[in-house]
Amino acid sequence: MGSDEVVRVEDLKVHFPLLQGVIFQRRVATVLAVDGISFALKRGGTLGLVGESGCGKSTTGLAILRMLEPTAGRIVFEGEDITAYDKARMRPIRRRMQMVYQDPYGSLNPRMQVRDIIGEPLRVHGAAASAQAYRERVSQLMHLVGLLPDMADRYPHEFSGGQRQRIGIARALALEPALVICDEPVSALDVSIQAQVVNLFMELQERLGLTYIFIAHNLAVVRHICDRIAVMYLGRIVELASRAELYKTPLHPYTEALLAAIPVADPEIEARRLRPIVKGEVGSALNPPSGCRFHPRCPKAMDKCRSVDPALTDLGAGRAVACHLHASFDGA
Repeated sequence: MGSDEVVRVEDLKVHFPLLQGVIFQRRVATVLAVDGISFALKRGGTLGLVGESGCGKSTTGLAILRMLEPTAGRIVFEGEDITAYDKARMRPIRRRMQMVYQDPYGSLNPRMQVRDIIGEPLRVHGAAASAQAYRERVSQLMHLVGLLPDMADRYPHEFSGGQRQRIGIARALALEPALVICDEPVSALDVSIQAQVVNLFMELQERLGLTYIFIAHNLAVVRHICDRIAVMYLGRIVELASRAELYKTPLHPYTEALLAAIPVADPEIEARRLRPIVKGEVGSALNPPSGCRFHPRCPKAMDKCRSVDPALTDLGAGRAVACHLHASFDGA
């Protein structure tokens, strides 16, 4: 692992047993939530994990944080293999990796004042030397995310959705983490507020040197904040590329479909646009299709796609795709 890498994931799998029975439970099936993904993230960068609901992107984030146990593979954080760490060994690591959740209200305790919500990590990890230092740090964090420190004695219901998400961001930054995993942090917000929160993430990254994993279901949301984007489908990464390459020349048919779903501001252009026809619903992680997992919905599927599972092939220059259409792609 290079010294500039914050996190490296190698062949990560997170499988959940489906059990039957009340007293004598037995495994009847396995949910392949994440089924062998690999990527690396450099310090100060942002990796977007994008895909439809159920593709495994949130499970990936929770596994990296070790809030879920990996079934197989490796998670290396700041040069340290944390895959098998127990709670005691993870405790100091957790100071360096934090999460911003999707629901800006559900993730905040409604009975706690904002001062206590933001300062909770400081108390848990004993990071404030005194009550005065605690108050000063909370005020600093509130100012950092665009909230007035004199709001600290209010409760979450007294804030708007955008302000509540700013509270969650302040809490995540309390311990000065190296890695922040953002789990669809703007999907529950009004469109008019989404851009403000995304801009805040970018400003904080530039100011504090943060590294992000930004989880989203919409490629339009990650367009401005991510350096690299990994597109996931049914537990697998199907395409990995820089932002510029992905939006300019998407290689996987699923990526093409996601990009085509982004609306264009001009109604005349929007009406004339041709979109790839993606058939049916997302498959089940309980029983994924044979071969390429996307083939039942793919407008470009070949016979080979139905029987042979394409590997994620490195095309050079940090680009990779799992598609038989590009098995001999030379990167030109």
